[in-house]
Amino acid sequence: MAFLKLYRERLNHNFHFLNNLFGEQHIEWGVVSKLLCGNEKYLNELVDLGIREMHDTRVSNLRTIKEINPDVQTVYIKPPAKRNLPEIVQYADVSFNTELSTIRLLSEEAKKQDREHKVIIMIELGDLREGVLGDRLIDFYGKIFELPNIEVVGIGSNLNCLHGVMPSEDKLVILSLYKQLIEATFNKKIRWVSGGTTVTLPMLLKKQLPAGINHFRVGEALFFGINLFTQKPIPGMHTNVFRLFTEIIELHEKPKVPSGQFGEDPQGQKFKVDENDYGKTSYRAILDVGLLDVKENYLKPVDSKMKVVGSSSDMLVVDLGESKRQYKVGDLVQFDLKYMGALGLMNSDYIDKMVV
Repeated sequence: MAFLKLYRERLNHNFHFLNNLFGEQHIEWGVVSKLLCGNEKYLNELVDLGIREMHDTRVSNLRTIKEINPDVQTVYIKPPAKRNLPEIVQYADVSFNTELSTIRLLSEEAKKQDREHKVIIMIELGDLREGVLGDRLIDFYGKIFELPNIEVVGIGSNLNCLHGVMPSEDKLVILSLYKQLIEATFNKKIRWVSGGTTVTLPMLLKKQLPAGINHFRVGEALFFGINLFTQKPIPGMHTNVFRLFTEIIELHEKPKVPSGQFGEDPQGQKFKVDENDYGKTSYRAILDVGLLDVKENYLKPVDSKMKVVGSSSDMLVVDLGESKRQYKVGDLVQFDLKYMGALGLMNSDYIDKMVV
């Protein structure tokens, strides 16, 4: 069976890199743990680092975090579904919101549970995922401040999550100005301007982040150390906290070009023949992982001579190319991962999860 390893020392290094960076700038931050899909073993690793704020999109994952350590502040980072409100109030200390009707129901539920529920209102800055439009903001906030058992702790925004719109100084200055406008209008203090995510991190590193942004939610940078502007590693961070290990279950020399009449494959695609490959052969290995676990374009072979050919539901085919290593059946082939690849593997019950 294929398995996924989390390297504790690499995770520890990346955490302290980020923690020191934010500490120097007096910025509060929390870890986005949704990548871990509620895996208790891996969540324990985060808690052991001393992380005291975790963000997730699944209530069940927040419940697991609270069971591990009730003192961790839990943040539900998408607009809540009304059917989930009792569990959200119970297991999420904070939630992201964009709908007045939902916040009213959160207020009622928090009153039932004798709790104070905190909310961050998300603002639309151009990526067109979740967010209240700026021209509706004052009226929106005015109604929220009247609700019992609700504390407005922040204003926030997401960029690069749907259409790939990147953060800029102008957009984040606007977010900070909205906060100042709300505070002045209602004579209320708002603690967080939560405009920071992994995609915003390069602006902080280049000292281009507007001073008003004082809260970050970081997941991808912690686990992959990646600069999303350049798609290159952030200097000083590890990019391989996770690594996938797969076993070779077949290895033969075969033609490079399939034979027969081509139809659509199970993914609805037709194979395109490279005429230069006619008459050529290569050593191909079949690995014990497939589309059910991870999409092939999210895998990066550690052996740079190896090339992913394709995959079916439960098997992945690789061309060993000019690799100098003498592979054999039973050998392990290693892959580094992109974020969505690790997410798929974490969500697969067929992949063992280990800590090194």
